[in-house]
Amino acid sequence: MQSWLPFLPEAASTLARRVDALYLYMVAITAFFTVLIVGVLIYFVLKYRRRVAYEIPQPIAGSVKLETMWTVVPFIIAMSMFVWGASVYFAQYRPPANAMEIYVVGKQWMWKFQHQTGQREINELHVPVGRKVKLTMTTEDVIHSFFVPAFRLKADVIPGRYTYYWFEATQPGRYHLFCAEYCGTNHSGMGGWIVVMDPTDYDNWLSGNANQESPVAAGQKIFQTLGCASCHGQNGEGGRGPTFTGLLNSKTQLEGGQTVEADEAYIRNSILNPSEQIVAGYQNIMPTFKGQVTEEQMLLLISYIKSLSPSQTSGISTTAPARSNNQSTGGAATPATQSSSSGNPDEQRSNPIGSTPPRGNQSSPSSNQNSPR
Repeated sequence: MQSWLPFLPEAASTLARRVDALYLYMVAITAFFTVLIVGVLIYFVLKYRRRVAYEIPQPIAGSVKLETMWTVVPFIIAMSMFVWGASVYFAQYRPPANAMEIYVVGKQWMWKFQHQTGQREINELHVPVGRKVKLTMTTEDVIHSFFVPAFRLKADVIPGRYTYYWFEATQPGRYHLFCAEYCGTNHSGMGGWIVVMDPTDYDNWLSGNANQESPVAAGQKIFQTLGCASCHGQNGEGGRGPTFTGLLNSKTQLEGGQTVEADEAYIRNSILNPSEQIVAGYQNIMPTFKGQVTEEQMLLLISYIKSLSPSQTSGISTTAPARSNNQSTGGAATPATQSSSSGNPDEQRSNPIGSTPPRGNQSSPSSNQNSPR
């Protein structure tokens, strides 16, 4: 659907209209005051011009009413922009609970996508029309910016943290994806497409390659290969680290009495910097996995750990323990379980391209890594 404003790209998401309305309001306010100030300026120049030589103008004492007006009116206008902008911001950055989750990893110079049913794509993402899609994004190297103009979607993707965004496409089509943050010599080539499909076409697309390994299954393999089960058993086996069952978004008490929420960022930090947040009742004996787990593998581990929370289950059933050797630092949260049955029409098909190794000779996220032991 074409945007209200001819100089904007088409509006193809549910939030695009709200962004356009706010933008139009700000443009209209700016244009109004520009014309008003220039008009008043010209009027005053003409009205109060010097008409005779050596004319001395009459002094003006000022006006409390006038000064109050030009203080209160701009304040009200500025606050209206703030409140309206804040409402749009919170709507954009608070993903709905029932959204379809997709992992996004930026890398010089490509976008890598991981569907919850196992399919991977590079520089192209297929989604159904009319379905809420949550993006969990990170980067392997420098800062990138995920930008889809037709969706009015733009979010920085920052090393060492997760950025969340969501959208719901309103019409089928192919929409440009860009990196809007200079990220190196081939920055201009870091682009791609969001392919929005009718539900029937999307189901057909999914069934075209429905036998790929889900993130939960791939994450479980990495979990076992790294030896995490020896300390973090699913039902508390091991004893040296806390269990991850039912941990997602729960409150975890740390040594010293501090309480934190076990979310994706907490899981990631617990794997890479285990000594920073020690769970109460456990010793600081867990080794760091920094440099041994890529960002893609980290997302797979998080996906598996999330699947151990019954309330987050979306279809797949997996068993096994949770995280790494020795102690727990803040044991980690837990994304939702995905569905991995290969006949499930929910499973999506990706381009026949494997994920790209991030650096050196690291393997893809679904490949096994050597245990730190």
